[in-house]
Amino acid sequence: MTVKTLELGGRRWVILPEKYFRRLAARAGELVGPLLPRPDARGQYPAVQYTRAAIARKVVKARRQAGLTQSELARRAGIRPETLNRIEKGRATPDVATIAKIQRALVRASEAEDAQDLAAADAALAEARAKGAVPLSEIKAKYGL
Repeated sequence: MTVKTLELGGRRWVILPEKYFRRLAARAGELVGPLLPRPDARGQYPAVQYTRAAIARKVVKARRQAGLTQSELARRAGIRPETLNRIEKGRATPDVATIAKIQRALVRASEAEDAQDLAAADAALAEARAKGAVPLSEIKAKYGL
């Protein structure tokens, strides 16, 4: 592997081949989905590749934020895991119906997580009250604050 360094603005930078960058970024968890394509000589981006990569990046990011695996999201969305895998790798352009299925599954996962958080908060409040704690709203009402 050929690695070069240079100094810009008083900082040292490392230049390495893109395939090594991709490997390092993937290991670090910073690369979410495929890289966006580069513009051509006229400054135009290839529309299909750009669209696929942009969709892939959004799906991967949302799936990870929801804490779902590819197979779990595919099951919840009612699509084949292979289809989701191709979408996340930017190798397929999903139709509107497939995007809607994925979005609904992600929203349901988010709502379920919110419901769990609310249930945990209710349990903590009940536990605090059982130990004699009084909510701030009751203290304010009692003392006219």
